Amino acid sequence: MQISPVFALLQTTALPELKQPVIGAVAIAYFVVVAVIGTWAARRTRSAADFFVAGKGIGLFTLAIASMAATLSGFAFIGGPGLVYTVGLGAVFIVLPAALTNSMGAWVMAKRLRLLAEVREMMTIPDAIGARYQSRAAQGLSAVAIIIAVIGYMATNILALGLVIDAIFAPGLAASIWIGTLIVLAYSVSGGILAGIYNDVFQGTLMAVASGVVFWYALEAGGGFSGMSRTILSTDAGLLSPWGKLTPLAALSFYFVFGLGSLGQPHVVHKFFMLRDARRLKWFPLLMTGALFVSLLLFIGVGLAMKSLVLSGATPPLRLADDATPVFLLNFTPVPIAAIVFASVAAAIMSTVNSFMSIGAAAFTHDLPVAFGTRLSNELKWGRIWTVVIALVSAVVAQASGTLVAFLGIFGWGLFASTLVPALAVGLNWTGATRAGAVSSIATGLVITLALETLAFQKVFTFPSGVTASAIALVSSLLVFFVVSWFTRATAATTLSSDVRAVMEA
Repeated sequence: MQISPVFALLQTTALPELKQPVIGAVAIAYFVVVAVIGTWAARRTRSAADFFVAGKGIGLFTLAIASMAATLSGFAFIGGPGLVYTVGLGAVFIVLPAALTNSMGAWVMAKRLRLLAEVREMMTIPDAIGARYQSRAAQGLSAVAIIIAVIGYMATNILALGLVIDAIFAPGLAASIWIGTLIVLAYSVSGGILAGIYNDVFQGTLMAVASGVVFWYALEAGGGFSGMSRTILSTDAGLLSPWGKLTPLAALSFYFVFGLGSLGQPHVVHKFFMLRDARRLKWFPLLMTGALFVSLLLFIGVGLAMKSLVLSGATPPLRLADDATPVFLLNFTPVPIAAIVFASVAAAIMSTVNSFMSIGAAAFTHDLPVAFGTRLSNELKWGRIWTVVIALVSAVVAQASGTLVAFLGIFGWGLFASTLVPALAVGLNWTGATRAGAVSSIATGLVITLALETLAFQKVFTFPSGVTASAIALVSSLLVFFVVSWFTRATAATTLSSDVRAVMEA
């Protein structure tokens, strides 16, 4: 079975109708809270540093919850349970590397990024890459990769938000896309990332509570894990095998891409610049992994419960795998619980969209001008302008719902991973990395990801089972990074400035 590990993150098909007064009321209440937080943050956003890195003043708990919310998007509640329903336990290989990724993120990146933010007054991931290699070319090229991926990823998430709004209020998909865009844009333009961070905390808390409650209902409906296991094993035992319905190569590809590739997701990594006290990072892996664990209970519980209920004949087969969560909520939980979960889906998507708006606007406002040897005079004003532009462009792209938007979202994840993991995650921990190695790896990731995904989308060829463009691009980028750095190793010392070296050795 050929399933892209990234396609599982996308929601590009209509949800079942959710037009019920209680669900609508809870959704409206949620949007009101978002507006209040946005207004509060706007009053505290006075500079570009406030707008892009929250004044470098957020606490560790806030960082962990906000990172969790930005990481999961709507996947935890829609795509994830649908994937478990389809491939069984093989889907778990997406979330298994979470603890490893969080530990690596804290120990090999977060402290260095936070210290670099002090040493160089930087605000963006391309800033860090440019400082590490003393290269405007590396900074500019990484900014281009981020911009391309952000537009595609945002279009996918805005479409997903439009689908949720349309399912609840039924104004039509086109109108729903613009409603969702304007809601996120309102607090993103006024309060910047500061509004996004504290909305993420609210949204992440809502996600965790909703996930835990629904997990309990899933166990009750399915007869507990023992009841679900007996039903599934008697009819479709392959779902509960170690690899599920995936090949071992596909499952391990999940683990590799989501384990290592997560270190290059700028909407999460960017948040490390915002931490108030880097000395508390030792607790980040525990907090982040715990938050993810609770929020992903629904991911496993609903997927297995729905498969068990369908196989036992207690509910009709699903029209689409992504209907697993909506069908379960509407039939096996009280309406107020369903309402909270659907608000949580919107919350998860909005937190991710806000993060992408921020890093995309920063790339246009800060990184590209720096790459060309200049700086804009009023980065706060231009940051707000580019936030609007990116949001409007993404909303227009999102109107082309279906395979085009799915395609754009698919290459977004792989593009982030293949262009940023070698130069950033590896480069901040290896003094032998060179400017040529960084530029070559970013260019390699950019070209291979776009080429392979485009050819596959146009059905020029199909990947062998278990092989994905994201994995190929990431491996290729890493190989190019190491090989070119080795051949240009004589320049390594001149690539690394003394203050950056001190940060890497701290």
